[in-house]
Amino acid sequence: MTARVWPRRLTTGLYWLLAFEFAVGAITKFAPGETFFGPPYSVKFVDWGYPSWMRFVVGALEGLSAILLVIPSRRTRFLAATTLVFVLTGAVTTHIVNHDGLSDSLAAPVHLVVMGILALANWPADWRNLLRAPTSARAPQPTPSN
Repeated sequence: MTARVWPRRLTTGLYWLLAFEFAVGAITKFAPGETFFGPPYSVKFVDWGYPSWMRFVVGALEGLSAILLVIPSRRTRFLAATTLVFVLTGAVTTHIVNHDGLSDSLAAPVHLVVMGILALANWPADWRNLLRAPTSARAPQPTPSN
């Protein structure tokens, strides 16, 4: 294998690992009963001061972002990472405000830093490219008219 293949495979593996983690998080937020993380998220969100339905919003954002992370496009990965930066900023703030212990709230700040790095790594060259439909690499050449 060439030297360029390994970093690309490691990066792809990292994206898949993070997508798996957020997919599991999304599934547990939709689960009605206790999870392997403890009490149901419907109870946790109420204890944190949010309505219980907010877990569906957070779970949907995490699930959508997990899907976008595995699509090998800088644009989708940037959108996933920035969405998760906002979600994780709320999670970190919630854990700080509620004085949760370090063991309960260590994952959120670590993932926030990782998603911030991934958002910067996939930063678009031009913001307008985020809103445009993807185009092919080769644009048609204009033909001269006589």
